[in-house]
Amino acid sequence: MTVTLSAPSGAERKNVSRDLFGVVAGLITAGIGAVGVWLGLVGIFGEARPVNIGWLLPLSGVQLALDPLGGFFMALTGAVAVPVGVYAVGYARNLSRTPAAVLPLLVAAMLLVPAAASVTTFLLAWELMAISSLVLVLADHTRPEVRTAALVYAVMTQLGFVAILVGLMVLSAAGGADRFAEMTDVPDGVRTLVFLLTLAGFGSKAGLVPLHAWLPRAHPEAPSPVSALMSAAMVNLGIYGIVRIDLQVLGPGPRWWGLALLVVGGVSALYGVLQACVATNLKRLLAYSTTENMGLITLALGAATLFASSGASAPATIAMAAAALHLVGHAAFKCLGFLAAGSVLAATGRSDLDRLGGLARRMPATTTLFGVAALGASGLPLGAGFVSEWLLVQSLIHAAPGNDTVVSLTAPLAVGVVALTAGLGVAAMVKAFGIGFLARPRSESAYAAKESSRSMVVGMTAAAVGCVLIGVTPGVVAPALRVVLSTLPATEAVDFADFGAVVRLPGVAGSIAPGVIAAVLLIAVLAAVVLSQWRSWRRPPAEELPLWACGADELTARMQYTATSFAEPLQRVFDDVLRPDTDIEVTPFAESRYMVEAVRYRSQMVDAIEERLYTPVVRAVTVMANLLRRAHTGSVHLYLAYGALGVLIMLVVAQ
Repeated sequence: MTVTLSAPSGAERKNVSRDLFGVVAGLITAGIGAVGVWLGLVGIFGEARPVNIGWLLPLSGVQLALDPLGGFFMALTGAVAVPVGVYAVGYARNLSRTPAAVLPLLVAAMLLVPAAASVTTFLLAWELMAISSLVLVLADHTRPEVRTAALVYAVMTQLGFVAILVGLMVLSAAGGADRFAEMTDVPDGVRTLVFLLTLAGFGSKAGLVPLHAWLPRAHPEAPSPVSALMSAAMVNLGIYGIVRIDLQVLGPGPRWWGLALLVVGGVSALYGVLQACVATNLKRLLAYSTTENMGLITLALGAATLFASSGASAPATIAMAAAALHLVGHAAFKCLGFLAAGSVLAATGRSDLDRLGGLARRMPATTTLFGVAALGASGLPLGAGFVSEWLLVQSLIHAAPGNDTVVSLTAPLAVGVVALTAGLGVAAMVKAFGIGFLARPRSESAYAAKESSRSMVVGMTAAAVGCVLIGVTPGVVAPALRVVLSTLPATEAVDFADFGAVVRLPGVAGSIAPGVIAAVLLIAVLAAVVLSQWRSWRRPPAEELPLWACGADELTARMQYTATSFAEPLQRVFDDVLRPDTDIEVTPFAESRYMVEAVRYRSQMVDAIEERLYTPVVRAVTVMANLLRRAHTGSVHLYLAYGALGVLIMLVVAQ
């Protein structure tokens, strides 16, 4: 017998090296996330020692400190990074070395943001987070769609950074300090300017309308672990900026701040969920769902600010608790949703819902886990988003306006916005789960799909456990919420203490017990199973008969709904908001134009805000750039003249 041994080829060695590199990067990412969870818990419940590295930055140095608010967001970011890192171990074959190496850097940068104790350190960590996330979005830069998405993301994030930079510089100058804890006695006019600038800058990072345009572009093109980090952790830091600067450092703010947050949050929630309902790309749908949920959180922050300024302390505390709990729930189910979408993409090479289907039999673990994420995003009982949305509605119902006309008008409208958002959210997730995973496969790649690797399933399972805990036993995060809420001006008057197996509202009548709901549902399911089995035992043996299918012997994939057809009724109802681009092309026979050979219908969903707001701005900037290009003649003397003229103008202005 002859045994022939052959050395591995160059491609095989390269794949092994890339897999090993990805495994190491994934483990490091998970390790950094675990450290972030530990440090965050120390910041919430203990006393973290401040760190000052004077030599690292000129003049101010790097100043780090953790209070309960920063610890809460650090622990939340780390909790997202742990399952993403485990998932990335199995996803390594789909990542090149550069994004695998930058993944831990992004997590470290995100952990630095809530730990920053000074304006300079905060801006440094924020820009490091922006640059590292941009590199990860550009992972597959050979495709033009990726380059376009990265360009939009780069422009949006840098414009947001400019707004944050100007706002914090003005705040630092007016407050006479670089550290956040030392900023006091800021004039009202400066507070208003800083609020508007930081709301725009942080709102851009959070994906709030109309500054959300980067989300539906970047997420479908970025690697799935990156999408999970950006959508479940990075957008939370936009909310952190609003809470830290606008509600804590500048707070308590006037009531119109609360109204502004309410309006921005409500519009973002409704517009995001409408776009999610009609989206056919799974990752694009989840990206718009992020805009929806960040809108709900911002609406809750606005309600807390408005109620606190009106003297309704208990509803203000409930609304702020709803925002904090929804941050935790959204981080859990959105992390799981993007990881499951990445599992589908790795198995099929597709994320188009119209071309998927039939994955429940081929990828049972991924299907089940995505179902957990969809339940949380729907805001239904036992889902990770249910209790927080219930708290938000209760805060709006129990606002007790009295003689306050503003609260009397805004609270019912906000209840309607939350209710409509919840209903449309259910429709969006039913479409994603039902069309994407059930029925028959609508493409060869979906038909040949196989379950993902063990580490990917383990990472998704870890995120699913978080979803179940938040949905069934939200009391696990109650100690952290109590400490965090006590540090905010809008909620320090009322203690949200009775938050355990039964969640009782402080100061008003109302309670809910998610564990009891889960137990009743489990008993009902077991009873239904037992009864069905008992009836089958007593029933005579069934006779096999041919399937009645309206004359068709076998159902095919063409006989079922697609994502486009499922969303078509909603598209008709909200046609004025969505503004779809539709076209019907009729081709007649050559012999007679009265006889139709083919009819083609095309419907393309575009982002109406992006189309009507950003396109004219981009066109105007392009025209201005072309005009300015004429001034660049290559003459050194002309450039020196420009400089001299600029210096002269500055001297005149200074005088």
